[in-house]
Amino acid sequence: MKHYPFILFYFFCNAFIYAFHGSFWVYIACFLAFSAVVVWGSFDIRLGYFVNSITHKRTKINEVALTFDDGPTEFTSQFLDLLKEHQIRATFFCIGKQIEKYPEIFQRIIAEGHTVGNHTFSHSNNTGFLSASKMTAEIEKCDEIMAKAGHIKTDLYRPPFGVTNPSIAKAIKRTHKKSIGWNIRSLDTVTDDEKKIFKRITKSLKKGSIILLHDTSEKTYHVLADLLLFLRNKKYSTFTVDSITKSK
Repeated sequence: MKHYPFILFYFFCNAFIYAFHGSFWVYIACFLAFSAVVVWGSFDIRLGYFVNSITHKRTKINEVALTFDDGPTEFTSQFLDLLKEHQIRATFFCIGKQIEKYPEIFQRIIAEGHTVGNHTFSHSNNTGFLSASKMTAEIEKCDEIMAKAGHIKTDLYRPPFGVTNPSIAKAIKRTHKKSIGWNIRSLDTVTDDEKKIFKRITKSLKKGSIILLHDTSEKTYHVLADLLLFLRNKKYSTFTVDSITKSK
């Protein structure tokens, strides 16, 4: 039951309130604490608070998934060249607007055997505040562009920023998508230090990890080059996210 930890937290708060005879400040403290947990659940996709997301693969072998968000971009071709050189297939969560801007690169992603997923049409900064109907429209519009540009349909969806809430949960259900998260967040859009990004990924690496990267900068391209060498030296293979969903 995905809300189990939070239900326990709720009952704990009520018990605490009862023990202190319903003090007003205890009510306020518990309300703030519970609100903090809900906000945490909204922003940490690994918790599965509002949506059950795939965040890793259960496996006994050394294998990881490389996933790239927010493309295609002017840098994506470099990423594809590098992946092709190492004979590795990845998963690209593409934005509809970006597909319209770089349709040939989107087609190349598909032609070279990579998996693609829906990352909404606009990747709005207001994603967490959109209604269920607007979120549904964002997903469906991206689907339409994918079908037009690449003659492809996907049931994979990654929420922008990893944000989930009741509206997003409804949109995912309405569009029959499978939510894909991660268990290693590179933070490559937050820091410019390539060494820090590389260290953040490699120190958390484990069997079945899904790694979040972005094909949006030269910086991440350099990190990927080092990461692919690291994976080869550590004898890690790679998988695409659809290999998990197809087995379920």
